[in-house]
Amino acid sequence: MAKIRIPTPLRAYTAENEYVTVGGVTVGEALKDLTTQHPALEPHLFKDGTLRSFVNVFLEDEDVRYLDGVDTAISDNSKLMIIPSIAGG
Repeated sequence: MAKIRIPTPLRAYTAENEYVTVGGVTVGEALKDLTTQHPALEPHLFKDGTLRSFVNVFLEDEDVRYLDGVDTAISDNSKLMIIPSIAGG
């Protein structure tokens, strides 16, 4: 099964787990499984069923936005990372 690395600010919603093992054959399915396992995380990642614009998801070293987005295929040994955007000035 694939693994998703959870950033420190969101670990409070995953029982402090740095990694969560998820099922699915696409990034979207993996994220859905993640939020099924940890429902409190869903509003931090999704709005109206769509991935929030400030949430970046990487498959290995590639931003999935430059691949096929949430439809990007993954395998059982895929490593995903959630990286929230940080704004500042």
